[in-house]
Amino acid sequence: MGNHLTEMAPTASFLPHFQALHVVVIGLDSAGKTSLLYRLKFKEFVQSVPTKGFNTEKIRVPLGGSRGITFQVWDVGGQEKLRPLWRSYTRRTDGLVFVVDAAEAERLEEAKVELHRISRASDNQGVPVLVLANKQDQPGALSAAEVEKRLAVRELAAATLTHVQGCSAVDGLGLQPGLERLYEMILKRKKTARAGKKRR
Repeated sequence: MGNHLTEMAPTASFLPHFQALHVVVIGLDSAGKTSLLYRLKFKEFVQSVPTKGFNTEKIRVPLGGSRGITFQVWDVGGQEKLRPLWRSYTRRTDGLVFVVDAAEAERLEEAKVELHRISRASDNQGVPVLVLANKQDQPGALSAAEVEKRLAVRELAAATLTHVQGCSAVDGLGLQPGLERLYEMILKRKKTARAGKKRR
């Protein structure tokens, strides 16, 4: 389903300024990343196969009234052999979306290791992180609060804005409020960066 990973990793000049916010969706394999992407794009559940490279879609999210924001979303494969390449996609991104399967508690420790590794990479220092606790429609799925605790989200760098949101790719539950929070965190970071430049 995906394309070759190394051919189209985004660069700073990939998108014109203010046209779209660049967001990368990562997480372990089978967490539901691609299904979430297509739920956002097509407003319906699409059963997908494991992503061998990446998928990218431009998604417009309504934000109150007639306002809306466009996200250029990169969904990158989560198999172990592909994870070292995540940094090629997260470099200079506006926001990170880390998807976990909340119904598969036994893999949360592995997810925690990967989340902390990618968020602490030098290129990603301070990049806002939205954790989506997917598959809330399944019995036994852990709550967003429990996922937050198991992933030790509060132990990420103090400068990193974070939010954990329960969601479901099947019915779309939680996706809109999650993306709204991500947008707010991205704006806050950009304002802080601008204020810092003015003080120099």
